[in-house]
Amino acid sequence: MRQTHFLNARLADGSLADLTVTGGRFSAIAPAANATAPPAGAVDFAGQLVLPAFVEGHIHLDTSFYGDAWRPHIPCTDGFDVRERVAFQVRSLEQAAPMDERAKNQLELYVGHGSLAMRSHVMVDAAVGLKHVETILGVREKYRELIDIQLVAFPQSGILSSLGTAELLDEALKLGCDLIGGLDPASFDRDVNGHLDVVFGLAERRGVGVDIHLHDGGTLGLFEIEEICARTAALSMQGKVAVSHSYALGDISADALARAGEMLAASGVAIMTNAPGNHPFPPAAALRSAGVTVFAGSDNIRDSWWPYGDGDMLNRANMIGYRSGFYEDRELEAACDVVSHAGAKALGLKGYGIAVGAKADFVALKAEHVPEAVVAVPRERTVYRAGRAIAKDGAMIA
Repeated sequence: MRQTHFLNARLADGSLADLTVTGGRFSAIAPAANATAPPAGAVDFAGQLVLPAFVEGHIHLDTSFYGDAWRPHIPCTDGFDVRERVAFQVRSLEQAAPMDERAKNQLELYVGHGSLAMRSHVMVDAAVGLKHVETILGVREKYRELIDIQLVAFPQSGILSSLGTAELLDEALKLGCDLIGGLDPASFDRDVNGHLDVVFGLAERRGVGVDIHLHDGGTLGLFEIEEICARTAALSMQGKVAVSHSYALGDISADALARAGEMLAASGVAIMTNAPGNHPFPPAAALRSAGVTVFAGSDNIRDSWWPYGDGDMLNRANMIGYRSGFYEDRELEAACDVVSHAGAKALGLKGYGIAVGAKADFVALKAEHVPEAVVAVPRERTVYRAGRAIAKDGAMIA
């Protein structure tokens, strides 16, 4: 069984340690010994910071144009409108490079920056059927040795307003999707109960988790979150449900937010944010203080929704910290947690972290400590999968 020694690694608590990886997992973590005769083949990190591999909690592998021809952004005609953005997306995808090539480009971007676990939403509707799911399942299989990918069967065109989508979602789960998704039950399908009946019905029948896109703001969005929490508790699905975006949580009073935080924590519903520039977003600090699992994703990278995104979750932590007004070291550490441990918890990842018995998926980078890593976003870093170097300074080497 292959064994590798990593010396003088700086851990998140500031201590220097020697790490031993056996069979792809950490088998020993001990204070740095500064041995005069290091083990053969040992890697000396010389004080570089070692963090667990980052977690991309929300992406769309099927609709990104990363690595494809540049496509100028098309603005909505009268403010942000989900239906109009979906229509733009359909037109753009008709002219895009093959989906598997675009997904490959995006995956290698993420691996290069140190994300080795991901949740991707994949479009399912009456127009595309299961083509997107089948393609991305194939890409996932090709990259399974490099990155762990969860797939969400995502009804981009709604469920009730797109005839046949409910049945297609069920088929997508049978094919291998790990979760069932949803989209704005009130504003898109205009039937909160009907929409959630399908989503939670499929989740219960197939034994899968739930991750719902929710753009609706204010009290409408809060009402939908309340309904999602109630169903989660009723089905004992605590820890298996997430609400992505949840703009409403950044668009309500402090008292309402406090009550929402208590409700989310009690029901075990996680909240995903990418801290978008033109929308209110969930206040990470307040929700975390209430016991809510807040995790992060890039959402879209160079697609029909916006042209931004670089596939670097450490930079996403920087962005969340910046927009949240995080300045103190403890706050910057929280920003890092959102793209690492909290993401692993939301995705239900097993064996995550820098600990004996955990998978040796980690990133070594030049920073004195976690706060510096978040604000500096060092590009010089090496990514390890099961203790083997697979990427360096943003580029794949395996």
